[in-house]
Amino acid sequence: MKKCLIILAAILPIISFAQDEKKFGIKFSGFVKTDLFFDTHESVNVREGHFLLYPLNEKLDPEGNDLYASTKFNFLSIQTRLRAIISGPDALGAKTSGVVEGEFFGTSNADINGFRLRHAFVKLNWAKTELLVGQNWHPMFNTNCFPGTVSFNTGAPFEPFSRNPQIRVTQKLGKFSLALTALSQRGFTSTGPAGPSTIYSRESGVPAANLTFDFKTKNEETGKEYLAGASINFKTIQPTIVSDSGFQTNTNIASFGTTVFFKYACHFFTVKLHNFYGGDATNLTMLGGYAVKEVTNIEKAFVEYTPIMNNSSWIDIHTNGKNWQYGLFGGYSKNLGAVDEIKGAIYARGLDTKAREYVDYVYRMSGRVIFNAGNFRVAPELEYTVAAYAQPDEYGMIQIDPKGKVTKSKEIGNFRLLIGVYYFF
Repeated sequence: MKKCLIILAAILPIISFAQDEKKFGIKFSGFVKTDLFFDTHESVNVREGHFLLYPLNEKLDPEGNDLYASTKFNFLSIQTRLRAIISGPDALGAKTSGVVEGEFFGTSNADINGFRLRHAFVKLNWAKTELLVGQNWHPMFNTNCFPGTVSFNTGAPFEPFSRNPQIRVTQKLGKFSLALTALSQRGFTSTGPAGPSTIYSRESGVPAANLTFDFKTKNEETGKEYLAGASINFKTIQPTIVSDSGFQTNTNIASFGTTVFFKYACHFFTVKLHNFYGGDATNLTMLGGYAVKEVTNIEKAFVEYTPIMNNSSWIDIHTNGKNWQYGLFGGYSKNLGAVDEIKGAIYARGLDTKAREYVDYVYRMSGRVIFNAGNFRVAPELEYTVAAYAQPDEYGMIQIDPKGKVTKSKEIGNFRLLIGVYYFF
């Protein structure tokens, strides 16, 4: 009798699971990818050159040769990705689902090949309302309108590129939708006196907020699809809680950003357009940041800050063939300077006055060919990226105005030949 009870206790959970298994499901997908790339100039990048932003400023030897103008290559498979889509029973009158996705990109250059979290979120879907909680793309990275480049930079620094822990509510209104999102920071962070960190966002005590509005329509018979929308983002960070004189301080820096985007697709080709304008966009993998605009208390070393503005645009055009696809990408980003005059330290991407790595503008042109054979893909891409750097005057000082806008610059370019080899599953 005792043995029977033990056996029954063991099989009851199995029976219970079998009764509910139709309510649960998990589907795995992803790809294996290897990138082979060759460069003609050293660049600002991460993961041994895999994620390229723009070329470094020239570094001259005693004979005037640019030490960074040398050919280099690398082969990496760190973008290989695994995704799990989880479905379950309804809850609170909504359909439930979850996503977990990771890759071998690592969390830092020292952790290359390490498995890192990309996405991890749950969703509740009602008839016209969706609630998403977890880590997902920043709402300014629209998953229906982003560059189709082979390069993993996906259009950065022209495209806002960030994944964030968030709470997002989306309301569908026919062909229109409205989404309100509260965000924190994790892998893509602001910068400040202590370097890149999530601490500035956390110390502010207020999550960032985003409002996105879009219109989408598609004719299934003709295959024509239209998407248009805009978003506005508001963020507050606290660069420090202790002044240089050791006094407690709670001065924040507030910034905003806006995007507008458009997409047209048909059976033969797709066109996408995107524009960003805003300040302190370091956490979006873009140019810009903030700077000290004034010292408000000399004895206590209290300061106030001003955001550094940036305007970025891109266009992406590609054909929609099943086996062969051809695509072109073009992007331009401009440092517009700070809102107020800069009177102290600058905390930003691409704006280092001491190292003379002070960017005026960046542009990129790239062309790609994608060949698909079932689950296999090979995709060569030629990319030319240029960064214009502020030049020194006769006294060795870089030429920028009081708001940090460059008055004289020189272009430095890099050609990258990239070949991506994929196997999807």
